[in-house]
Amino acid sequence: MESKAILRYAKITPRKARRVVDLIRGKRAGDALISLRFMPYRGANFVEKLLKSAMSNAEQKKAVDPEEMKIVRAFVDQGSVMKRMEPRAMGRANMIKKKTCHITLVLSEE
Repeated sequence: MESKAILRYAKITPRKARRVVDLIRGKRAGDALISLRFMPYRGANFVEKLLKSAMSNAEQKKAVDPEEMKIVRAFVDQGSVMKRMEPRAMGRANMIKKKTCHITLVLSEE
């Protein structure tokens, strides 16, 4: 039985989120949760919350122990980009692009 959780429009760039997701792909959920807690990256907080949500979804489905489930699919897609203007010298302006991403985790029994 599979359990799935999706975080949409996370305010972190996809590149930074992928760095964290690549480290936990294929691990057991309990082990991944421990490693996420001690990672120095900002994206680890987003992924940790999402993993807890996926584990909770598995618990609601009356699946096996959620900590024993394996992360079978984990990927990050690019979301929308918020565009902001920053004033510069001589009446010019620079574009600031604030990127977002969609993070998906799928847990499954081994």
